[in-house]
Amino acid sequence: MYNHNRSPSPFPPSETAERALLLATIPSLDPPHFLGPIIANAATTTRDHLTIVLFSRLFNDPCSSSTTFRGVSRTEHFDDVLHLLTYVYVQATSVAQSLDKILMEIDVLLLGIDHDVPCDLGKGVNVVFRVAGDAIAVPLPASITTVRQSFLQPADHDPIDALASPSTPLTPSTPHDTTHKPPPRLPVVALGGTFDHLHAGHKILLSMGAWIASEKIIVGVTDDVLLTKKINRHVMQPLPERIECVRAFLARFRPGIEYEIVPIQDVCGPTGWDPNVQGLVVSRETVSGAEAIATQRAAKSLPPLQTFIIDVISPDSARLDHEDMDLMRRTKMSSTFIREWLANKKAAEQVKAKTKTEETTGGREAGKV
Repeated sequence: MYNHNRSPSPFPPSETAERALLLATIPSLDPPHFLGPIIANAATTTRDHLTIVLFSRLFNDPCSSSTTFRGVSRTEHFDDVLHLLTYVYVQATSVAQSLDKILMEIDVLLLGIDHDVPCDLGKGVNVVFRVAGDAIAVPLPASITTVRQSFLQPADHDPIDALASPSTPLTPSTPHDTTHKPPPRLPVVALGGTFDHLHAGHKILLSMGAWIASEKIIVGVTDDVLLTKKINRHVMQPLPERIECVRAFLARFRPGIEYEIVPIQDVCGPTGWDPNVQGLVVSRETVSGAEAIATQRAAKSLPPLQTFIIDVISPDSARLDHEDMDLMRRTKMSSTFIREWLANKKAAEQVKAKTKTEETTGGREAGKV
């Protein structure tokens, strides 16, 4: 999987790319600290859209008939994948924010080695960042191989040889329910949110819902009528735009399953009455909503939902060190933050335009004297 024939070839710091790909093989579900400097380099160089693609046999189909190529149970390893995704998103987002690229789009995709890489993955990309020594175990399409490649050196504290073996042991994780082993995936999974100016926090939530769903994901998007009291409401995206952004991201992250993306005007949405839902993904802040859904389903004699909680800075996570935790707390994954930035930028532009107009008018008046 890894070889040493590819020497580092950094993208010149004087150059930037509008759209970029970062491709890397990972050996386990641990946060890939060896990718830290490469992610930072890619996020620094990219202006508009950075897509990070992580390859691993662990992401293979968990229901494969072949035990050799079978991926991990997606329900049992929910927290492991959550912390993996969170680490990568925070690394890239923190760099983008430090450079005031608040609206830069960042996607993290998880691909197994049991399926072909999407043929259009490299469409419109200006540069592909790779890890020096990483021979990805699946053929890459022409849309990627014909684009400029930049091989970068991984961090020293993660020996490249340790990444070479596809049989690298997986650190055990604790199942959500220790008394009853859950199925590796659930047919239908639901989640909800506002999804204004889709950011890393939203994408982690959507990714985890799609990650554990085998057939369909239901996404409830808060209707405009419930958002009239939001701070900086005037720069909020309208409902159709928010729905389309959710759909576009899911199509990139998990093509091949059904997306039911609907406006909601209450906390329950379809999960309150749809009997064909098995899983619910919520953030730590919206656990009360999950409890309300459970109450409503029980009142309708509907089966209970298996609930998965997004808690990216849980203090009991052994996979994240203190530096990771501190960076997560400092990185602003918030629509409120983005709207404030947009509102301030818009206000500054209006002041600048007004000043320019006054200076132009003043100059004309002076010329008449």
